[in-house]
Amino acid sequence: MEIFDADVRRVPPVLPVLSEQDPLGCLASGVAPRLWELRLHNGTVWRWNRPVYDVVGGVPHLRIENRVLPSGPTALDMVANAAFYFGLVRSLATAGRPLWSVQPFGTARHDMLAAARHGTAARLHWDGAVVPATRLVLDVLLPLAAAGLDAWGTAAADRDRLLSVVADRVRSGRTGANWQTTVTRLLQRRSGVDRQAALREMTRRYVENSHTGAPVHEWPVR
Repeated sequence: MEIFDADVRRVPPVLPVLSEQDPLGCLASGVAPRLWELRLHNGTVWRWNRPVYDVVGGVPHLRIENRVLPSGPTALDMVANAAFYFGLVRSLATAGRPLWSVQPFGTARHDMLAAARHGTAARLHWDGAVVPATRLVLDVLLPLAAAGLDAWGTAAADRDRLLSVVADRVRSGRTGANWQTTVTRLLQRRSGVDRQAALREMTRRYVENSHTGAPVHEWPVR
């Protein structure tokens, strides 16, 4: 409630829209209110950790979107990302040395943009050195994540299974974004279709592969 309240107070609507539904009347009649105004407002305020109220099939629910984590392509990829992230958070938060002494904020911002542009080919800073992103993940961050998951009490088999997905993804260079761009370009070049047709076919294959449950680094590109 505090987060919703802060958002509404700090970010006034530019185009206020009022629905005809009476939320209190809905509650009195046993119907979940849609809260159109709150949902519209919430859809324009993007916190890193964002509370979301929604009604699906007449059933209301409240969820927290941890938006620092990328979505897809499979459930296994997403859980592996979460294990990597939360393991790192535990290790870095409990380390004796403050993180900002290893990675100043200005450097972190630069590296975030570099990683977004270049993916696994990026060169990133760590503790005063510039290293390939792949080496940073494999040699530094994955061991830290493993130690953090141990501190959380994660079973060793689960830890190794999930972090191996991240490690194999980095070694292969096959991320979700990389797979999409590679397949789209191959379809255009080898099949002779235009970009729109290539994107449609890539999306069809993306959905098909996601249903297999195999992590994205194992997906075929040809």
